[in-house]
Amino acid sequence: MFTLVVGGAASGKSEYAESLVLQDLPRYYIATMQPFDGECRARIAKHRRMRAEKQFVTIERYTGLSGLVLPERGDVLLECLGNLAANELYGPGGDQAYGAIVQGVEALLSQCRDLVAVSNEVCASGGGYGEETEAYRRLLAGVNRALADRADRVYEVVCGLPCCYKDRRRAV
Repeated sequence: MFTLVVGGAASGKSEYAESLVLQDLPRYYIATMQPFDGECRARIAKHRRMRAEKQFVTIERYTGLSGLVLPERGDVLLECLGNLAANELYGPGGDQAYGAIVQGVEALLSQCRDLVAVSNEVCASGGGYGEETEAYRRLLAGVNRALADRADRVYEVVCGLPCCYKDRRRAV
């Protein structure tokens, strides 16, 4: 089962996504935020503690998702595609970012029972940004569309409320 959960900043998307993978063990949390500074490192440490209490095995993976090999088949929470997109786009080989992300998700799907991927809503605020920001928005919007097409379930979380847009298990 593949579920895509999207939402704006502080929408509750992460909490909702987590709730979808708390049934079985093992469970993996693939963290994509790079520890650029002290604030990031503190946030990562806080999230690691919270996930450990929920029996997640945390795997830090900033780029190259397709090269990741899980220790054993389990449930996976990928958090978040927004960070992964930035890391891929602004790192070496940035012109291949779209393929790296989509192929990476496919590689994960072949190794896990359930995958829940969290992403950001980036197009609701209109446009008028600089060229680099627009390139990022186009990349993430394209990734979100491709993964929504591939996913079994798609949710958008707004104000903590999950709105289901697609569920292959039932008519929506």
